[in-house]
Amino acid sequence: MNRKEAQPVRVGKKVGKLLGQVVRETSSPYWLVTRAKVILRAAGGESNSQIGREMGMTRNTVIKWRGRWGDHQDRVDALEEAEVCEQEVREAVENILADAPRSGAPPTFTAEQVVQIVAIACEDPAQSGRPVTHWTPEEVAAEAIRRGVVERISPRQVGRFLKRGGSETASEPLLVE
Repeated sequence: MNRKEAQPVRVGKKVGKLLGQVVRETSSPYWLVTRAKVILRAAGGESNSQIGREMGMTRNTVIKWRGRWGDHQDRVDALEEAEVCEQEVREAVENILADAPRSGAPPTFTAEQVVQIVAIACEDPAQSGRPVTHWTPEEVAAEAIRRGVVERISPRQVGRFLKRGGSETASEPLLVE
């Protein structure tokens, strides 16, 4: 079997110190800690298979992050040489180790539309001429369409917006089931 050599990884003092901090901080996101560990171990000379085995990930995942780091090695080297603050180094490293943008459909509703829909649910239904005492997802959807906030929306989507954006301290739900 023809094996490709692992891409070399270089980590200087400044970036190495930052990656070590990321690994030790309890507030660092899991994805960042995991990827920082991969880079530190790769810089220490460990093989892709060894890193994957010991970290519980596939060899291909290690190759991916090692390759991503290698693709940005010039940028990493420049960070070592430049007079930049620790925050700038952290942001650059996080950008390198972050997930690449994913393809997919753009959001159907803008943030402004979502806010307007939630605002409708917070109003008194009588002010909108609705013959109900409490909003239902169906009533909010119909009112949002009537006001021109959206061309169309399902009651289920209204329910998702209200569930996601509801106050954590609310003593009672905003809508009647």
